[in-house]
Amino acid sequence: MSLVAKFTFNPFQENTYILHDETKECIIIDPGCFTQNEKDQLVEFIEKNDLKPVRLINTHCHLDHIFGNRFVAEKYNLELEIHRGEIPVLEAAPMISQSYGIPFPEPSPAATKFIEEGDIIKFGNTELETLFTPGHSPASISFFCKKDKYLIAGDVLFRESIGRTDLPGGDFPTLISVIKNKFLPLGDDVKVYSGHMQATTIGHEKQFNPFLQ
Repeated sequence: MSLVAKFTFNPFQENTYILHDETKECIIIDPGCFTQNEKDQLVEFIEKNDLKPVRLINTHCHLDHIFGNRFVAEKYNLELEIHRGEIPVLEAAPMISQSYGIPFPEPSPAATKFIEEGDIIKFGNTELETLFTPGHSPASISFFCKKDKYLIAGDVLFRESIGRTDLPGGDFPTLISVIKNKFLPLGDDVKVYSGHMQATTIGHEKQFNPFLQ
């Protein structure tokens, strides 16, 4: 059985996830660790649980999700994995950070592995199905664990809300279509881990999300 550990980092209150199972292998998704204290929190959890990081993945490449990419890549000797369509977003991040008045001291390494819809992300005994989920960003990807009934949704779907679509590459009709056609059929009992805020379920969002009524 795989477990999901959440850490809320950086000025944007972004959720970083470590997924791990009984083999002690783990993957790190969207490392937003910004300060030394936040980096220490991530490392402490990995060491305390005797985990072995084997993959570094971004659901999408907005700056709040990639602040810790270089730290994690160098600390654990991992290559960055993204959807190829997110390359322009990744490359623009330092400039976007400057526009927010936020320092970007550790530019992300370039991605060297690319993930497509339908790819199976494996670690230990766990498999995640990749879903192509644009709308918030041009080529966001999400990850569904059918066995353990959870979804790593990036900034596509939030508890009773959705990702913003006013950023470059965002598109409201596309986002709504993705949620309705790819997320909602997964099952009401599927737990949704989003890029911000608390977790939710597909069933809760069907009933209470005003954007889906």
